[in-house]
This record gives sequence, structure tokens and C-alpha cells, in this order.
Amino acid sequence: MFNKYFLYSFFLLITSASIAQKSVVQSEKDFYALKTIAIPDNVKLEVGGIAVMPDGRIAASTRRGEIWIIQNAYGNGQPHFSRFASGLHEVLGLAYRDGAFYCTQRGELTKIEDKNGDGIADSYTPVTLFQLSGNYHEYAYGPVFDKNGDMYVTLNVAWVGDHGDGLGKWHGWLIKVKPDGTQEPTATGLRSPAGFMVNSNNDVFYAENQGDWVGSGRVTHLEKGDFAGNAGGLNWTKEPESPLKLTKEDLKQVDNGEPMYEAAKKIKELKLPAVWFPHTIMGISTADIIEDQTNGAFGPFGGQYFVADQGHSKIMRMSLEKVNGKYQGACYPFYEGFASGLVRLRWGLDGSVFGGMTSRGWASTGKAEYALQRLVWNGETPFEMKNIHALPDGFEVEFTLPVNASKLKDAKNYTVNSFTYKYQHQYGSPIINNRPRKIIGMIPSADGKKVKLVLDSLIPGYIHEIRVANLESADQKSLLHDFAYYTLNNIPPGEKTTLQENEKVSMHAGMQHDMKSMPAAKSMVSKKRQTTMPADWIQPDKVLKLGTKPGLKYDVTNFEVKAGSKIRLIFSNNDDMTHNVVVVMPGAADDVASLALKLGLKGSEMNYVPNSSKVLFHTALLQPETSESIYFVAPSTPGEYTFVCTFPGHASVMRGIIKVVP
Repeated sequence: MFNKYFLYSFFLLITSASIAQKSVVQSEKDFYALKTIAIPDNVKLEVGGIAVMPDGRIAASTRRGEIWIIQNAYGNGQPHFSRFASGLHEVLGLAYRDGAFYCTQRGELTKIEDKNGDGIADSYTPVTLFQLSGNYHEYAYGPVFDKNGDMYVTLNVAWVGDHGDGLGKWHGWLIKVKPDGTQEPTATGLRSPAGFMVNSNNDVFYAENQGDWVGSGRVTHLEKGDFAGNAGGLNWTKEPESPLKLTKEDLKQVDNGEPMYEAAKKIKELKLPAVWFPHTIMGISTADIIEDQTNGAFGPFGGQYFVADQGHSKIMRMSLEKVNGKYQGACYPFYEGFASGLVRLRWGLDGSVFGGMTSRGWASTGKAEYALQRLVWNGETPFEMKNIHALPDGFEVEFTLPVNASKLKDAKNYTVNSFTYKYQHQYGSPIINNRPRKIIGMIPSADGKKVKLVLDSLIPGYIHEIRVANLESADQKSLLHDFAYYTLNNIPPGEKTTLQENEKVSMHAGMQHDMKSMPAAKSMVSKKRQTTMPADWIQPDKVLKLGTKPGLKYDVTNFEVKAGSKIRLIFSNNDDMTHNVVVVMPGAADDVASLALKLGLKGSEMNYVPNSSKVLFHTALLQPETSESIYFVAPSTPGEYTFVCTFPGHASVMRGIIKVVP
């Protein structure tokens, strides 16, 4: 009896110790709570702007031209909505200052007041006007106040291409507006500047979306006379008020697909992004930016920035530093799962974040048409990569918590890759020049919260992917997110590290790094893309012709073929954007699209077609004005087989059906 009891107790002791040593896997929701503000059925709150009022009320402007004021938005009672203003034109920005609202409509920056105190606007004063042509993409954003009381607004260019010729004056520009309404054009090269801000140093940053001349999403520091890259706004550089004289003709010398860093050597006005947000890996449509000045009320990221993504309905994080007097830094995942397309972020009075959303016409992973939500930190510190600093010969990675010592110094837990994008007039860019960097040394800090990664080389102008695996904190927390992207515009000056023997990484470990960084084999995918007619065919039984039309659409959405028939599908991409055609099993389109999003740096080279049994046939990823034929035998099982464009951001709307009949 004693022996049985002793053995059972010993078993429990060993089991408990094993469980205690296992890391605790945690999620974003373990640290931040997403709270939804209930919106009345009669309020169509397609949020374009948010303003936080000093008395605790929240104001939201909408794409439908209204401003609503919300009481009890912090969850201290049933929220109450009252309409303050209406009859405006697509209000995509809102600010509150000295008892008045300021909003940017399509053609006007307007001051709005309630002079009789009845809670309804009764004074609409134009501060300044903007020219319009009627192009649907002539969005206007802002205003954002700087420390001097001046306002900034940003104006869109057309959808794609150098179509600025027919747009209203100063579209594609950042404009400073004085209190008296005087406009001061400041910087151009903006394509779709939905999010911008003035930070605590009075510096202006704006977020850009992938498009023509824009390989991927990015955040750029704008100063007077800067050119951010898109050609549309250069129509106005001949105006006497323009702070730069660059022309579209000047861009011809760099419109060759070289990286933007190389183009900037020839175009002195071209401003490099402070941080690239790799397309599909981080997000697909960067939006608002806010700086954390909450003194710790929102977590351990004080002084850093949070960036919204409309298409992925999430918030990303960004850290910045200055090297050689210029901003650069890193982006990190932060929080996913907002209800709709996240456009606006504003700090609440309690240090929480209000997120304003809309998805009408702008597809998003959040399926609601619109929403207003609030993200609140619960006070517990997540285990994260907190910051990344560039060094003369590598990077220093800082964590929010001390790391398990044995794992921190294990070289197999780290990989670094570098890559970049083409600078070109075509829409977007594939990832180019993707290559692993070799880690030759590692130096953990004494407190276990930092590790210095010494590399064999650094490439200025490139994005450096830093991935960590298998790390856990000293108190067994799992790492919440295991990758980040540092934009290395400048290599810091200074002495390179002299490594001690115990700090050097062995050749064996370095080889493991290279293997982990190699792209996945594509043999499985390539078998599903037959671009020449099989030798045993005399001719196809049926030819399907498929094209594109504006608005992320195929020009044909339904085909009918016989089971087992020989098919030639001709796909002609006559759009201005990149597309593919992927035929999948019935009901599998969403799953395949989700897998395509997760391909990371391998996405472009794999045509955004995942290795999945649910994928039947596919074309390559086609550039505008190109075409491809594929040959396949229709499935033998009748049913409705979806064809879909799996380029990230397209799949939710760009699809059709091949009906297979007996």
C-alpha cells in the first residue's frame, strides 16, 4: 500500500513538473479586449473620421456625409447616438478643436459649429476649397492639426496610371492649410494617402497603399519638397507655389523596375519610405497612424506607432529610429479581428484605441459593412519583439520580457532574409532579390531581454525580415508574434563587432539558417498549370475565354462544361492590376484564398497559389495586358467549381463558377 502510494505521488510530481515547464501559448485576446459599440439600426456609420471630445463624447464622420456624436462610448452605459450634421460630401476625416469640428469633404475643408447650443450644427464655414474633376477616386482626407495650429490635408490621385491630367489641382499632394484658409502645397507623390498624422516632434507621416509606382504598403516621413513616388501629383509642379520642380518626364530614367533605393540616387526629391509593410504579409491597405503617448496605458510600446489596415481589418505596430538624420524602422503584427475595414484610429481619454470601420466597395476580412470598436489593454505584458535597432553589422532585437536563456542564445531560433520591390509605373510589384542573410555572431544581453544578431552583410535600401522561433519568456510565456520587418535605408556608422569565440555562430548553424530561408518546392503547384496542349489531344473539346473588367471583376462569371471534357482556358488580363485564375474544389475558395495570404515571401514566386489538394488548376500571376492559356481535363464529378483570383485582397469579390455537368 505504501509503495503504491509512493509511486503514484512520484508520478504526480514528475507530471506536474513537466506541465510547469511547458510554455503557455497565448493569443492577442489574452492581452487586449475588443469591445464593440452598438450602433442603432437606423444609423449607417460608415466611418471616415473620428474625433475624441474632451468631455468624453466621441464624434464620427461618415462616407454618407454625416457627423454623429456618441455618448457612453467607453462602456459606462448604453451608447446614445445623435446626428450633429448632415448633407456633407463623403467626410473622410474629422478633428475637434476649441469647440468646433473641422472636416474634409471632397471639395472643401469645413469648420462646423453649434452656436445656439442645441446639439445640432448650425454654422458651416468653408475654410478652403479644393478643385474637383468628378473622378470617383478624388478622395480627400483630414484635417490633422500640427503644434502651431496649422492643418494638413491629403488628396488622392486617380485609381491607376498617370491619370492626373484630368484631376483637380493639387491632387496627389500633402497640403498645409493656415487658419485663414491659405493653402501651402508641401509634398507630392501621394497615391492613396488615407492615413496620416503629425507626431510628437511635429513631423508628418503618411501611409500609402500598393498601386502604380507603389510596390507595397509603406509609411513615409514627408517634408517640404518631398516626392513620395507616385507620378500623378507631378502635374502641378510647374505651379509657382510648388516647392519642387520634378516632372513626369524626369521619371522615365528610373521607370525600369529597379528598387526605389536605386531610383532615389538619380531623383534627389524621391523620399524613401521610413517603413515598408510587406504586401499580404503585414496587410494590403495601410490606413490611419497613431503614436503611443499614453504613458503606458496601452501596453509596453510607448513612443511607438500603431497603423491600421483596412483590407485585413487589423492593427499593426511600427517602431522608428533615426539613422544619419533620417527615419527608418520596423513593423510588427499586433491585433487582428476587427469587425470591418479599419480606416480610422484615435486614442480614447483612457488610453484605449477607438477604431472606425467601413467596407462598402472596399473589401475587407471583417465582414460587417461598418463598425465602431474599442481596443483596451488588460494590464498584462505580452511576450513580444518590442523593438529592433539597426547596427553597423546587424540588428539588436529587444523583447518585452526576459527570454529563456538557453533559447535566447540558440542560433537555430533566428533567421534573417532581405528583399525589396520594383519601382515602376505598373500596379504593385512582386518581391524581388529575396535572399537569406547569414548570422555569424550572437550576443545576448545580461538581462536576457536583448540579443545582438551579427550578420555577414547588410544591404542598404532593402527590407530585412527577422524571424524568431521556439522562444519563450523566462516565465514560460510563448512569443505572441515571431516575425518583423526592418526597412534599412541607412546602415548606422560605427565600429563593427569583434566577436569572441563563444559569440560566433558555427557554420552548421548558419547552414540551417540558409535551409530554413529557402523557398518551398513548387513542383506540386506547377503540375496544375499546363500551358501547352497535351500531346495526345487533337484539339480541346471546349475553349473558355476569360478577361477582366474594372472593380476587381472577371468579365465572365459562369461557364458550363461537360465532366471529363478537354478544356483550354484563355485568360487575358486587360486590367491595370495583377491577377490570376485558380480553379478550386466546390466550396473551397475561401480556404484557398486564406492559404494564399499565408505564403509570405514565397507568395509572388508561387503565383499566390498554395500547395493544396483543393487547388485543381491555375494560371500564372499575370501582369496587366498579358494573357495565358492553360489546358486541363474537367473534373469527372459534376458540381459547381469556383474560379478565383488569389492575389491577396481580390478573392472575396473576384470569382466565378465553372459548372460541370454530366
